[in-house]
Amino acid sequence: QVQLVESGGGSVQAGGSLRLSCAASGRTFSSYAMGWFRQAPGKEREFVAGISWSGSSTYFADSVKGRFTISRDNAKNTVYLQMNSLKPEDTAVYYCAATRGLITISTMVTTWGQGTQVTVSS
Repeated sequence: QVQLVESGGGSVQAGGSLRLSCAASGRTFSSYAMGWFRQAPGKEREFVAGISWSGSSTYFADSVKGRFTISRDNAKNTVYLQMNSLKPEDTAVYYCAATRGLITISTMVTTWGQGTQVTVSS
């Protein structure tokens, strides 16, 4: 089973960009679908973006389509979330996730990172 460590969170003004990284330990990283979820205060954790084990398929929540991209480098055991045109409503703790099932469904996630805070000010 992999272990996940996120980095790259921070504070940015609306319209700005951030790139989150998630480094995974273990030799089986390339067998996992990877993704990002987020949780804002008082709200449930929600799916943001996902990528298949090969990187050939990507998935996005409607709220981030056209603004966020997800990619992975299996040689570096790392998945990235590039966030552009950020909005205040993107403010949340962002969690990296791994699964051998459907990455878009939180109940199928088998490994979570510790989370990284993203704050977007207006």
